[in-house]
Amino acid sequence: MTTTADLLVPPARRWRREGVVLATTFAICLLGGAIHVDDRWGAPPAAAYLIAVISCVALPLRERRPVVTVLVTAVCGAAVAPLGLLLTPLIVAPAVVAAYALGRRVRRRTTIQVLYPSAALMIMATVVAGDLSWQDASRLGIVVAFPLVAALLGHAAQDRRAYLAAVEERAQRAEQDRENEARRRVDEERVRMARELHDLVAHQITLANAQATVAAHVFDAQPDRARRSLDDLVETTAQALDDLRATVGLLRQQGEAASSVEPAPGLDRLPALVESFRRAGLEVTVEHDGPPRPLPPGVDLTAFRIIQEALTNVTKHAGAGTARVGLFWARDLLGITVSDDGRPSGTPSPVTRAPGHGLIGMRERAAAVGGHLSAGRRPEGGFKVATHLPLPPVRARSDVARVEEAR
Repeated sequence: MTTTADLLVPPARRWRREGVVLATTFAICLLGGAIHVDDRWGAPPAAAYLIAVISCVALPLRERRPVVTVLVTAVCGAAVAPLGLLLTPLIVAPAVVAAYALGRRVRRRTTIQVLYPSAALMIMATVVAGDLSWQDASRLGIVVAFPLVAALLGHAAQDRRAYLAAVEERAQRAEQDRENEARRRVDEERVRMARELHDLVAHQITLANAQATVAAHVFDAQPDRARRSLDDLVETTAQALDDLRATVGLLRQQGEAASSVEPAPGLDRLPALVESFRRAGLEVTVEHDGPPRPLPPGVDLTAFRIIQEALTNVTKHAGAGTARVGLFWARDLLGITVSDDGRPSGTPSPVTRAPGHGLIGMRERAAAVGGHLSAGRRPEGGFKVATHLPLPPVRARSDVARVEEAR
């Protein structure tokens, strides 16, 4: 198992470090082989070279296969006494390096399960190879202690690495939380500013309505005063438009593309909308009751979106093949109904979908223009959505004629 810190080290540097470890371990192991049984120093025998080579060849596997490396070095340590060499901490240097890597890579339970049998193997092989004095016993204790201490140091390094990783993770999480909190505060401030601008725009629209009322009232009797009111009206509406643009800019998310300049859809696009649903397999009929009339932009958009969402719900949830759209035109309101007869008998049920927010959105749209919306199942089967949207009263014919004459 290679850690993130190891991956950050350049490959050339890793190879140099590995070469230094192997060369040093090989030299120490040979130095231990130069110690004879009677504590004399001499040239390392061939057996010492054999043990050093086999042990050090297994060391490069200690990062990926630490258990295998420990077992190989333990077997080499167990072969020291039978080959006529003296078992010392120096000659088991590869086992010490392997034990440290084991402590860094595995859990404590696994370390105990591997190191204790390995140490017992070296001691038993030494006991079987010849008689031991009390000096030999103390030396064996030191030999066993070195790998155990190395494993403890490895576990300490593992714990420190885990601690540093946890600290770094907490720091990153705290930084993310600070960024989220800062972003939330910015959004709250933007919404607060947008509300203030909304109140200002509402005040300006009210003022513009009063100025227009004054101008209409004194249009014939006091033309100069009417003109001044109209000039004030132009200035007030221009300020209202500027503040409205600022409000939209505040509510637009950072990085969000500017909205399209295409006009908002209205009931003039109802035929194209119906045709799109027909191509999708839903037969839609539209019925008008009363003469249609021009609608305010907000009501026009709301009516189109409610019909669009209601027909979408029929397609997604009802499983019906037909739907009816009814438009009731009155002097002071527009009534809209979208209904279906339910799923025909013998047809499979529609695919179950997670509940959405279509009805909630339609109710909010209707309430935004002063209307209300109701929805529910029909007694005869199917589902029905009905809404009433208020309309401004139709201006008297004399008022329209007077405006046309003024133009």
